[in-house]
Amino acid sequence: MLLEFTKMHGIGNDYIYFDCLKQGSEKLLEEIIRATPLLSDRHFGIGGDGTVLILSSEVADAHMRMFNADGSEGKMCGNAIRCVAKYLFDKGIIRSKTITIETASGIKKLEIETKDGKVDSITVDMGSPDFKCKNVPCLFSGDTLKETSVFADGKEYVVTAVSVGNPHAVIFNDEMPQSDLRPLAEPLQKSEIFPEGVNVEFIKVKSRVEAEMRVYERGSGETLACGTGACAAVAAGVETGRFEKGTFIKVCLRGGTLFVKYDGKNLFMKGGATKVFEGRIDTEDFQK
Repeated sequence: MLLEFTKMHGIGNDYIYFDCLKQGSEKLLEEIIRATPLLSDRHFGIGGDGTVLILSSEVADAHMRMFNADGSEGKMCGNAIRCVAKYLFDKGIIRSKTITIETASGIKKLEIETKDGKVDSITVDMGSPDFKCKNVPCLFSGDTLKETSVFADGKEYVVTAVSVGNPHAVIFNDEMPQSDLRPLAEPLQKSEIFPEGVNVEFIKVKSRVEAEMRVYERGSGETLACGTGACAAVAAGVETGRFEKGTFIKVCLRGGTLFVKYDGKNLFMKGGATKVFEGRIDTEDFQK
């Protein structure tokens, strides 16, 4: 069976999107999920940070399920959800410039800006960040873990832990690491401190309204961008007095730029989304 897909990215955070509104049975969806590591492989597959299924929803305009490159399911992806909104609008499936999308971390509201009839940028209401250790989850003696030294595999990290639908460990540095992030991030990512794993963000503050960021994601390794990571970084920066509250902060990632505002209650993320190409794959190849 030939199955259509669309390759899209949000500032370099790329996924393989399957429109399950018009194709796919429960059995086929299970095959796509199982085949995600193969499909995501950049040498032997289509290539991407994972796969995203666009499904119908009884509580929102659409339902997004996203899977990391290793096949594990993520609760939320800020870059992927913008791509889903662009797909729905540009394909004419939804023509409203306000879209709601169901995710594993709740329903997200998105506002679309267009240019020449197509999506140009999207602002996502990402909801409230959660600093409570039990909700990140994070095993720490206090109620929150903010700007605190923790040790993993003999290394010391000064961490602020926060959930933005998925767990993040935000680390502020005077200088941005220039080497491979894996040996820096994996000890913390795999530490018993974070029983469900964690995305690790390294942040260099350039001013009260601008930062540079690199991210090492659970299930995918270092990616060019992470929307929830940028939100976690801004929330942590506001909480620790580094960034302006209620102002869009420019977050420069390896794949491009996002703008994130934290008003003390909700996070708002603004950025673009890009379609790379469309194609078809034979489901029999999933077995190879």
